[in-house]
Amino acid sequence: MLKTVKLPPNVAEAKLIDLYKQMWVIRFFEEKVDEFFAKGMIHGTTHLAVGQEASASGACAVIEEIDKITSTHRGHGHCIAKGADVNRMMAELFGRTTGYCKGKGGSMHIADVDKGNLGANGIVGGGLPLAVGSALTSKMKNQGYVTLCFFGDGSTNEGSFHEAVNLASIWKLPVVFICENNQYGMSGPVKEMVNIEHIAERAGSYGIPGKVVDGNNIIEVMNEVYDAVAYARSGNGPTLIEAKTYRWKGHSKSDAKKYRTREEEQEWRAKDPIARLANLLISEGIFTNEDADRLRQEAKKEIEESVVFAQNSPEPGLETLMEDIFA
Repeated sequence: MLKTVKLPPNVAEAKLIDLYKQMWVIRFFEEKVDEFFAKGMIHGTTHLAVGQEASASGACAVIEEIDKITSTHRGHGHCIAKGADVNRMMAELFGRTTGYCKGKGGSMHIADVDKGNLGANGIVGGGLPLAVGSALTSKMKNQGYVTLCFFGDGSTNEGSFHEAVNLASIWKLPVVFICENNQYGMSGPVKEMVNIEHIAERAGSYGIPGKVVDGNNIIEVMNEVYDAVAYARSGNGPTLIEAKTYRWKGHSKSDAKKYRTREEEQEWRAKDPIARLANLLISEGIFTNEDADRLRQEAKKEIEESVVFAQNSPEPGLETLMEDIFA
């Protein structure tokens, strides 16, 4: 039994082992995508969340199958945490017909409605009103589900953020707003974009709870999101959670990261969320160093197999060029 930390009531100790492996799956997926973009084998653009795995895995670990999520342009981790098939995800990035969007959507448009993933989004702040619409549907039709809305710090200066939070507040909708504050909106530091210490302080303007968590501590993320989900499911309305984290890679593939120092990067790498969970589980006797390495290798193999699946999948033919067009 864990001695030093408290888990949400719906999370068993054994699930922490699954979450450790899941975070490695997310990281290996991101690193493999990074590798193939550099080789010119994947096209378009992509936004990686290496270093942010705990916010995605921790938040999705405490919700039910009926619950929904909306994601962002940096959404691979959210998709995997909500149960997406990494084979279909990798195939999508390779532009193959077996991908989630038949190879036509790419990195920023992966969705799996059957799993409750309402989609990643190429528009900054675009998922916020979608999450509120989902929550409104749940309330009006008495469907009982809660929607987790992931977004970045940059989104909080978009009009969609303020409109969505305000509407969810006055109608007490079952939605949890999760701001993954990775310290930078593109190349601009957050401290130059807002005049408050914590983005979660903005919750007070809309009369809802605002919470700040260590986004690299999966236990903290789980506990805070669990409470917010229970609060929303009970009819009390939304909560704004700010998960402070850090992206190890650039904003996108064109970002050389010249705006931050190596010292800053090293400081955040020392807070690696995967290593922190491993250290906790080893110190608590949940698993051993050997178990940790075995799970890491299993996750790596899963991603290697997804690459094989993607590369062996067919490309869409020219005859499908005008299919799946709705506007």
